[in-house]
Amino acid sequence: MSPPLFWADSVPAPGADLILSGPEGRHAVTVARLGVGERILVGDGAGSVAGCEIREITGKDTLVASVREFSFQARPAPQVTLVQALPKSERSELAVDLATEAGIDVIVPWQAMRCVARWTGKADKGVAKWRAAASAAAKQSRRPWIPEVTDLATTIDVRARCADAVAAGGVVAVLHEEAARPLAELPLADASEIVLVVGPEGGLDDAEVADLTALGAHSVVLGPEVLRTSTAAAVALGAIGVLTGRWSR
Repeated sequence: MSPPLFWADSVPAPGADLILSGPEGRHAVTVARLGVGERILVGDGAGSVAGCEIREITGKDTLVASVREFSFQARPAPQVTLVQALPKSERSELAVDLATEAGIDVIVPWQAMRCVARWTGKADKGVAKWRAAASAAAKQSRRPWIPEVTDLATTIDVRARCADAVAAGGVVAVLHEEAARPLAELPLADASEIVLVVGPEGGLDDAEVADLTALGAHSVVLGPEVLRTSTAAAVALGAIGVLTGRWSR
């Protein structure tokens, strides 16, 4: 089993000492009960990761580790952005968790027409929860990159993002259970960027699908099963990993 990963503001070069404190230090010392001589990974969430050995434990929330190895991993290509319509509260952070574990690069929370959940007056709180969920899931899955979670998007914002992606040579896939074309038929391997659009529990409104396809998006189906909004992106990312070079290493 690989060593546990913790986040730090920066990652020093091999030979240096690193102090892990605060919530991350407390989790390592008090929750995980790590001790002197054990190995850990420390990353900055932006591609840099150090393999470290714990040298000293100080109190209940601080440790000193010696950096043994350093690596930097570039983001996989093509970049995949998820436009996620807001799920119901009990499944909201699950969608972020699963997409992060599956490798998403950017997550755009979207107040779609049929969303039961409404972030009116509390968007900052919702975005903060999604960012925390993305950070925790990236750490759990040993990802060197924490996905970016943007501010809450309106349909106008989503239109603009999708139009820009298409104009730059990207592919926009609108996951829709009534579509006839499978995701695998899209030219994903040659795309500069992939944008996945996932609707809410009630599905995308026909006008939203028509609007996005008019901008160059493709309405596609993943498979014979109808997936929940919280799991659709993760399943699509698995397919994209195989159909592109994202899982080639």
